[in-house]
Amino acid sequence: MNPAHSKTMPCLAESAGTARDLVHTALVGWGMNGLINEGVLLVTELVANAAVHTWCHTITVSVSPPGQELVRIEVSDQSTALPVQRTASGDDTGGRGLALVDALSFRWGADAESQGKRVWAELKAESLSPPGGEAAG
Repeated sequence: MNPAHSKTMPCLAESAGTARDLVHTALVGWGMNGLINEGVLLVTELVANAAVHTWCHTITVSVSPPGQELVRIEVSDQSTALPVQRTASGDDTGGRGLALVDALSFRWGADAESQGKRVWAELKAESLSPPGGEAAG
């Protein structure tokens, strides 16, 4: 099993760049280049949510492969308030982050922890078989 990549950083929107680099490095190292675009967008949204909606001083971003075809991206912070997905109206300037996370990920969620919470999203690698489910041959 490939080792997880993890980094603690300031709870600031600017930390999204460092988080994107972490996700990119992990996915390239695991040969999951097809998940890079979704992975960096997901981690950007998760870091932005922590920076905007919590009072935390630091966040920890982790990327791990819980299975051969899955990648889990997590952002942990010290706030106990769990995120709530809402429906933004056409005039709203925000409120779409978790809807984007939901659309991009295989599944996502949030877990309460003794010292805060962990918000996670999983990406599923595409099957190695050709389109249509037929085996090459």
